[in-house]
Amino acid sequence: MAPDYGISVAGVYQPTGGQLADVPGSGGVSPSDAPRETRKAEAMLAEAWFRTITGRGVRVRFAAAVVAACCTVATASGGAAAAQDSIPTSLTGAKGDPARGRAIVTNRQLGLCLLCHSGPFPEERFQGNLAPDLAGAGKRWSEGQLRLRIADSSRINPATIMPAYHRTDGLARVAPAWRGKPVLSAEQIEDVVAFLTTLKD
Repeated sequence: MAPDYGISVAGVYQPTGGQLADVPGSGGVSPSDAPRETRKAEAMLAEAWFRTITGRGVRVRFAAAVVAACCTVATASGGAAAAQDSIPTSLTGAKGDPARGRAIVTNRQLGLCLLCHSGPFPEERFQGNLAPDLAGAGKRWSEGQLRLRIADSSRINPATIMPAYHRTDGLARVAPAWRGKPVLSAEQIEDVVAFLTTLKD
């Protein structure tokens, strides 16, 4: 990793039969032919990930390295697990707009979802393979489970590398312009949830 060049490697797992098993279609290495802006975003996320797990910054003094990502444990919807890993009510008291949610998910400056995830977005050439495919997200997780995973997935998995899109406390080294502000507003979270719930296939 250099200040403006990063490559990510990850494994994504889920509990199956009492053991961790690979999530099909997830994990791997970020695309080797990704554009420069994607590499720069990867380096930025690697720095943020390192600071999150160590509580300190990283000084980059070499030309290239591979950033290994922690595994993410995915849980299936339903039963007692669903009651403990969801935000059942809307953050705004209203349903979001799926079209706006899709725009946020595919936006490389706002959501950055496709840096790690892939999904049913044929117009998007570069999609990640470090996290679960978003196809079928609305079938795998309930609305409340999706809401929690987007708002603050560290409440499910403290070692996650997924950003907490709606958390403002307990964060280290936040730029002054972002202090006290979530990455996504409550309305934007609800829009993304509304979109992801439509992905049943």
